[in-house]
Amino acid sequence: MKKHYLFSLLVFIFACNQQNKTTPDMTDNPLLSEWNTPFGVPPFDKIRNADYQPAFEAAMAMHKQEIQEIINNTAPPTFANTIEALERSGKMLGRVSRVFFAVHGANTNDSLREVAKEIAPKLSAHEDDITLNADLFKRADAVYQQKDSLDLTPEQSRLLEETYKDFVRSGINLPVDKQQRLREINAELAQLAQQFGENLLHETNATKVLVTDKADLGNLPASLVAAAAKEAEKNGQKGWLFTLQRPSINPFLQYSPNRELRKKLFMGYAMRGDNDNEYDNKEILSRMAALRVERAQLKGYDTHAAYILADNMAENPGRVYDFLDKVWPAALNRAKAERDDLQKMMARDGIDDKLRSWDWRYYTEKVRQERYAFDEETMRPYFEVSAVRDGAFMLANKLFGLTFKKLDNIPTWHPDQEVFEVFDADGSHLGILYMDFFARESKRGGAWMNELRPQSKLDGEVTPIVTNNFNFPPPADGSPSLLSFTEASTLFHEFGHALHGLLSDVTYESLSGTNVPRDFVEFPSQVMENWMSEPEVLRLYAKHYQTDEVIPDELIDKIVASGKFNQGFATVEYMAAAYLDMAWHSLTDTTRQDARAFEDKEMQRIGLIEEIIPRYRSTYFNHIFGGDPSYSAGYYSYLWSEVLDADTFEAFKEAGIFDQETARRYRHLLSQGGTRPGMELYVEFRGREPAIEPLLKKRGLLEE
Repeated sequence: MKKHYLFSLLVFIFACNQQNKTTPDMTDNPLLSEWNTPFGVPPFDKIRNADYQPAFEAAMAMHKQEIQEIINNTAPPTFANTIEALERSGKMLGRVSRVFFAVHGANTNDSLREVAKEIAPKLSAHEDDITLNADLFKRADAVYQQKDSLDLTPEQSRLLEETYKDFVRSGINLPVDKQQRLREINAELAQLAQQFGENLLHETNATKVLVTDKADLGNLPASLVAAAAKEAEKNGQKGWLFTLQRPSINPFLQYSPNRELRKKLFMGYAMRGDNDNEYDNKEILSRMAALRVERAQLKGYDTHAAYILADNMAENPGRVYDFLDKVWPAALNRAKAERDDLQKMMARDGIDDKLRSWDWRYYTEKVRQERYAFDEETMRPYFEVSAVRDGAFMLANKLFGLTFKKLDNIPTWHPDQEVFEVFDADGSHLGILYMDFFARESKRGGAWMNELRPQSKLDGEVTPIVTNNFNFPPPADGSPSLLSFTEASTLFHEFGHALHGLLSDVTYESLSGTNVPRDFVEFPSQVMENWMSEPEVLRLYAKHYQTDEVIPDELIDKIVASGKFNQGFATVEYMAAAYLDMAWHSLTDTTRQDARAFEDKEMQRIGLIEEIIPRYRSTYFNHIFGGDPSYSAGYYSYLWSEVLDADTFEAFKEAGIFDQETARRYRHLLSQGGTRPGMELYVEFRGREPAIEPLLKKRGLLEE
């Protein structure tokens, strides 16, 4: 019953459970057949694009049959025959959904996009058929009313509570006419979210800047120069081609001395979905915001934010705004000071103009080099992608005793993928980890984790299969993929999500792994970033890809010294997006907004300086309009979670960064998934609620 929020391009899918009573007729469809593969992984080598649509249709029919069997049970409702039966239902639909959305996000094509467009409203209607089923709710409600006398375990009580809450939050207690309107809204939102994501992918792939003069590359690292040359060749051009993919655009903005080319690429990025063309997202997102207001108010909430946050740690919009407002003034002041430094550097370059958004990264690098004698690109040779991957593995070994064995006999959805068997400290099988490293046009932007099979123990031990997905620069001209410090940090971040899934140890799939509130789910991933930059950890894995030389202490000292550099910018661009998210979802009426004017008004309200734009403008804010719907009114969660992660790492620093007792308590927190409230788990680990001071110190926003 509980929804799984897979970090995918599309809309939500259902919780997917571990037993199924029906044998599919379509035995020639590999999605529906038994998977006779190592560890039960999906047979990606046998699945065809044409298999997905019929598999979805068959799996939804099977799920409906399972639900009807629960309803038709003549025995009195019990936890076992109703709540656990619901938990068991939908296994096949979950399996098909997880595979499809994982592949669609990472390696899509026209056929998959058509399936996604067709299936999104059908999945929405299918969910509504279950959560708005009065006969089904009658049985679940009967069990819920007995909850105090059922002698349930804590995890069973949590499952009952969450199941009942899902029914109520879905609108089961509303009159039939309002339920029908909810169905219509949900179906339209699913279609709009799908279209938003499609438009964004097209706009991201559409803008490319060709450089023909090598001088315009500046001090761009050789590996990225080679990648740009390869991109140009692939497009039938001579020179160096730069795209809006982060491994391409960010280094170009940092190093190209050609201000006009920087502007062209930056504006291509900043105007995605806002070009008044057939791929424009303004009307789509405005319609989505209005529909979300209507849906929230049908369910008895003033705003969509109030509806979403009632199920999060933050609990209500007021607490989110109070939290953001505590950090914003210091961050904005720091960003203004950084701007002034960059403006001075620009004047020294003889440019008589105001600093612009497309200048920020270029002059940041100049100031960084002058102030710290530190060029971030000199780090790349020490962060070869496989070495960074192995560094994350070594950290998991030191903390939890985990080991990783590369497998070469596992089907994958793309040749770039690597697959690992994960072993626990006692040598037992723990799970399977897929890693898909490199950017390509068939992959959506960013980095994310999927579960292909969540952990559970309801009907025997089911071990997890998880994926990590990145957009790193691909190898070029025989050279390996060399990561920036930020990209290396991203690998550790997503690996933290993977560990959350791999270390899960609960009975019910719908409560396992990353099935936790949005403002808790980023906490385990962000903790990992703290270890990544610790000198003791850097020396384990940061080795020159050609000489195997361990990263010199001199470079480590520069990393540490510059760790808080440009944090005003980083915090402000992120928080501007968080405020924008909250503004869209704090609307109280269904009036369609002018997206540009609405965004401008909110940025003026918070005092955002014109040299910085939100990390995500409305028209390409895929987190809240095109992807996992739990991110809507939830983008603040990264900073909220960073309070937890900074305070957690303080605990490790106090005891020793590899302290086994602290690691044992932290692993226990990760293993509990969503079986208990996040703050309760955190207090059990830390002995108190988290303090905000470690976060402010970490970002250089508080004097130590």
